[in-house]
Amino acid sequence: MHYTLCDLFTDLTQNAIEAGSSRITVEFTETETHLTVYIRDNGKGIAPEDMKKVKDPFYTDGKKHPNRKVGLGIPFLIQTASSTGGEWDITSKPGAGTTVFCRIDMTHIDTPPVGSITGFFRQILTFPESYEMEIVRKRTAKNGALDYRILRSELIDALGSLDDAESMVLLGSYLEGLEEG
Repeated sequence: MHYTLCDLFTDLTQNAIEAGSSRITVEFTETETHLTVYIRDNGKGIAPEDMKKVKDPFYTDGKKHPNRKVGLGIPFLIQTASSTGGEWDITSKPGAGTTVFCRIDMTHIDTPPVGSITGFFRQILTFPESYEMEIVRKRTAKNGALDYRILRSELIDALGSLDDAESMVLLGSYLEGLEEG
């Protein structure tokens, strides 16, 4: 199981990148009581006959990770949302992409910790491959409201790259500054 919700969302976002997506949007919205996340991609999508299979933790198509016998991202999402009074949904169209949605009740006693939001954003922005990543971040909570957008291409334009130590430090500082409001 993933230790934090952000670990789970990282896994699901990595799936979108590995599906050959050229554009991925992650919407991350917090309120006092709920966390809502959408991960949308324009990758290869999931065939209708495979949609039921991806919910099974003992299914993997064997293409992405040839030696792996399980696929746990979607099953963990379902388990986490279901066991905490939340919601989840997956929609997909072959050749057009996939949308993963979840709404987690943050007041439920069994809800895992959120984890490092800036760490999550930094990791998904710096995965290798050529893709555009948009992060839409909103928070309406007692600890301060937030509303910002990030485009991976704009960060690369500003930093020159996202694959060296100096850029990673600057990106981390930038994300932390955005989270502080």
